[in-house]
Amino acid sequence: MTTHHPIAVVGAGLGGLTLARVLHLHGVEAAVFDLDASPAARTQGGMLDIHDDSGQPALRAAGLYEEFRGLVHEGGQAMRILDKDAVVRREEADDPARGRPEIDRGDLRDLLLDSLPEGTVRWGAKVTGARPLEDGRHEVTLADGAVFTTDLLVGADGAWSRVRSLVSGAQPSYTGISFVEADLRDADLRHPVSAEVVGGGMLFALGAGRGFLAHRETDGSLHVYAAVEAAEEWLDCIDFTDTEAAKERVLEHFAGWDKSLRALVADADGALVPRRIHALPVGHRWERIPGVTLLGDAAHLMSPFAGEGANLALLDGAELGLALATHPGDTEAALAAYEEKLFPRSEQAARESARGGELLFRADAPLGLVEMFAAHD
Repeated sequence: MTTHHPIAVVGAGLGGLTLARVLHLHGVEAAVFDLDASPAARTQGGMLDIHDDSGQPALRAAGLYEEFRGLVHEGGQAMRILDKDAVVRREEADDPARGRPEIDRGDLRDLLLDSLPEGTVRWGAKVTGARPLEDGRHEVTLADGAVFTTDLLVGADGAWSRVRSLVSGAQPSYTGISFVEADLRDADLRHPVSAEVVGGGMLFALGAGRGFLAHRETDGSLHVYAAVEAAEEWLDCIDFTDTEAAKERVLEHFAGWDKSLRALVADADGALVPRRIHALPVGHRWERIPGVTLLGDAAHLMSPFAGEGANLALLDGAELGLALATHPGDTEAALAAYEEKLFPRSEQAARESARGGELLFRADAPLGLVEMFAAHD
């Protein structure tokens, strides 16, 4: 017998969990399906700055704001901008009034998970297909052959969403930027020079078409992104199973850069992790399709150069949950109200993200970023 769920959320990321939490607060049950075998199946990434006009209101709607404040990385809003010679071009101390406190992504996800009733998330449930039925219902198939139906299907399943094809033919495209991620553990003791270069919060060390972005994490480690404007196949030419050789290949793009900056990759602990930066078209939207919608990266994948992706996922989840709670018995009215606000908001953020990438890596970098911050003094 096919199982039926009134609301099914595909993806237990920040947005999907926020949606489930807000619905739970309003007495509405949602079933969440995630392909990971367990919450600990993979690391959740680095630090997030949670904005006072998006992520923070979402956490308030989820009733988790005070718990969130207790997990904030004190000092994490400090920022340094360096050029390729490691000359400091701008430096800002931590300032709580800036309104963007930092939190470890894993801590935030755990906060959301722990706020849900046991069994809300079905782990090891990879969605392989979905098809519309009558009356706005959908049938969803999982990798193990299980099938369920739902009155409302929410795609919170990230960049390569399986649900997105129900409403849109859009696919992410390569932005021209590739990251190689690295970690320096116990930095103050084991990597003191790198710890000083990064400082207490975020580092931007920039040059034409490349740079090091790094931040200090709550466990005392440094998480580093070596960013390079490169062809989409560049990362395929590097053997990441040979870490030392991979470091050399990455650092070929930083020849002539200061030794203290090159050390952010040269001295990294553990394997390097390659990642291409993709984005959906700016202004991605879809016609109202009964019984299905998207949130987070599934709806508006963008580059990370405005810091908006996670914040918008949180806000999407909260606003969709509130819309459903305030339109009981009228799902289509709720989805229309949600999408009416979603589309212009995500379009603006995607434009800012695309502009941010151009600014960070333009020919006179880091001048553009320095001028941007100076304009807000």
